[in-house]
Amino acid sequence: MTQNRNLIIVDTTLRDGEQTAGVVFSNQEKLRIARLLDELGVNQIEAGVAVMGGDEQQAIKDIVKLGLKASIMGWNRAVISDIESTLACGVDAVAISISTSDIHIEHKLMTTRGAVLERMVKAVEFAKKEGVYISVNAEDASRSEMEFLIEFAQEAKKAGADRLRYCDTVGILEPFLTYERITKLIEATGIEVEMHTHNDFGMATANALAGVKAGANFIGVTVNGLGERAGNAALEEVVMALKHLLKVDLNFATTRFREVSEYVARASGRILPPGKAIVGSNMFAHESGIHADGALKNPLTYEVFKPEEVGLERQIVIGKHSGTAAIKAKFRGEYGIEIGDGEAEKLLAKVRDTAVDLKRSLFDKELMYIYEDMFGRQQSEV
Repeated sequence: MTQNRNLIIVDTTLRDGEQTAGVVFSNQEKLRIARLLDELGVNQIEAGVAVMGGDEQQAIKDIVKLGLKASIMGWNRAVISDIESTLACGVDAVAISISTSDIHIEHKLMTTRGAVLERMVKAVEFAKKEGVYISVNAEDASRSEMEFLIEFAQEAKKAGADRLRYCDTVGILEPFLTYERITKLIEATGIEVEMHTHNDFGMATANALAGVKAGANFIGVTVNGLGERAGNAALEEVVMALKHLLKVDLNFATTRFREVSEYVARASGRILPPGKAIVGSNMFAHESGIHADGALKNPLTYEVFKPEEVGLERQIVIGKHSGTAAIKAKFRGEYGIEIGDGEAEKLLAKVRDTAVDLKRSLFDKELMYIYEDMFGRQQSEV
């Protein structure tokens, strides 16, 4: 059961999101994003990597000074000096990350499983003495041998870690496997688990939800799904899926999702695709005659939630696939003009021809020009 669980959203737009190739946030943008995330209802904000120094360290300090409701976390390697840099910024939580898969241990860290455990435990024990909240990140957990991952989690818990971040670092999980593995991990260790899923196969949000179903209480996300390669689970997708599919309402200010997504898109230099789930401009745009007719009669026929819930508006788009009901509704609702069935049929034929010639739907002015050409400017001014 998920309805009565206290699920925690951990946003890493400012850390993993900024690791998207080619993305850099200014410090001013980082502060604005942190405020927006807090206003949305995000529980914990991963603000950056303090050991980088310079602007990065200053941004973390400035975010801490904002006095937000959200917990502020800094990311670290399992290295004492990293954690010292983070603690100097005044955060109340640290993420301590180290690889647990053999491919990473052998080829990236060039060490052994035993050394990984030792480094992790020392780092956790050091952070624990400082009294901060601790997430131990098992990097590449989804390619790690399960028995070693269980041992890793047990040692982390024993050393004082508050949770384990299960990282699907290269996005190779699928929801059924996710459910199986997270169930086994929690049953074997009893540790709190955070899902940190990547979207290489387009399943980041699905895997995050599967982890929740299996007992994970923390979900790592980024606005618009920013992140390495294909990105992370998207904040707006996870929150709305929890609300409407798993019936878990986190009381987020969802009406501001479009606003926040647009700001992060501009700050990151990444276009917000029209077809983006939840916040894309096409989410509530209807052109197909059957769809538009259904949406006009009862929006629930083709919309699973109201557009206003995420800061969008319903759009009736007129183009090749439109029907007479959409054209009549468009003229009545937006132009204050009542047109009959005969006029609508004539308009529709011309609209379809024009849309094919232009290879797109029509702008409002183009639609009015067609109406005026067919029925006269004087009538359109009545």
